[in-house]
Amino acid sequence: MEFNVNVRSTPITPDGYQKLKTLLKHLKVIELPRAIKAIAIAREHGDLSENAEYNAAKESYELIEKRIKDIQMKLSNVRIINTNQSNITINKVIFGSKVKIICLENKKEEDICIVGEYESDWKKGKISISSPIAKGLMGKSIKDEIKIMIPKGIKTYKILYIS
Repeated sequence: MEFNVNVRSTPITPDGYQKLKTLLKHLKVIELPRAIKAIAIAREHGDLSENAEYNAAKESYELIEKRIKDIQMKLSNVRIINTNQSNITINKVIFGSKVKIICLENKKEEDICIVGEYESDWKKGKISISSPIAKGLMGKSIKDEIKIMIPKGIKTYKILYIS
């Protein structure tokens, strides 16, 4: 097995790592056998060249295989960063920080958590460390005002709280 020292590892929280591991197990133990069974059942229906059920089952199997390989690649390239250390006093935004910010243009407050790119979910307030907002917030402190270029233009945010 080759090891490429030029490949950067991707940070991930312990929770994000566990979710990826759980998804991988689900795909291998539940979804893949289900797809294999669907292919076998479809084969029993005869001529494979005109068998839509077979083609759909085979396509499903290939998608699951692709997802498994993708997750395995991601897991092989992550660095777990423990963000649950309660004895640490946080006065600057770091990976894993939960931050309350306010957009000074529209006065909208947002609660966000800075996580790895494989676990980001904007709807749940989890933003990727590689996003423009996270990059702008990293290393900043409470009450700092930060101008950040986002797709809608430059926005000014103020940090209200860090945990």
